[in-house]
Amino acid sequence: MTRQFSLLIALGCSALLILTPVAALYLLLDIELFASLARSNLSLPIQWQTVSDTQWYSLWLLTLIYIGIGLAGLYFLRRAFANFAKGELFNHSNSRDLRLFAIMLFVQALTKPLHFTLSSVLLSFNHPAGEKMLSVSLGSGEIKVIALAMILWVMSDLLVRGSQLENENKQFI
Repeated sequence: MTRQFSLLIALGCSALLILTPVAALYLLLDIELFASLARSNLSLPIQWQTVSDTQWYSLWLLTLIYIGIGLAGLYFLRRAFANFAKGELFNHSNSRDLRLFAIMLFVQALTKPLHFTLSSVLLSFNHPAGEKMLSVSLGSGEIKVIALAMILWVMSDLLVRGSQLENENKQFI
């Protein structure tokens, strides 16, 4: 059953790795749809009518960088779970891939508040003097993701230790 779940996770990661860039390109071509999504998801007191297309394209690029960190993490997660689906549980490759996923998860959790802050500055850039904004947001969600990244880091180390024990057991047989 573990192999089937691992394969399902690996396939889900692969689907996201393919669909996310396609969706990003679509949103680049339809910047008004991207603007509409941004307005509905960003709870910022922005004078939306003053935001220019250049600002929307800049926000798209900033968001793409933020999402790219997550996609890099998914790439490494997909590699590890593809190996798990093959029955390769304890090896250095899986440990490295899980560790890189944990790093990407940690980096993305740290860049989320930065993304929000830069978005607020970028979108309020056309406001009159004294009405520009700098909004910072750090919530429990980011703290939970950082904790999860640290747990995955420890688990990747356990995989290395398991690999060493597996090699020792093979030598006795």
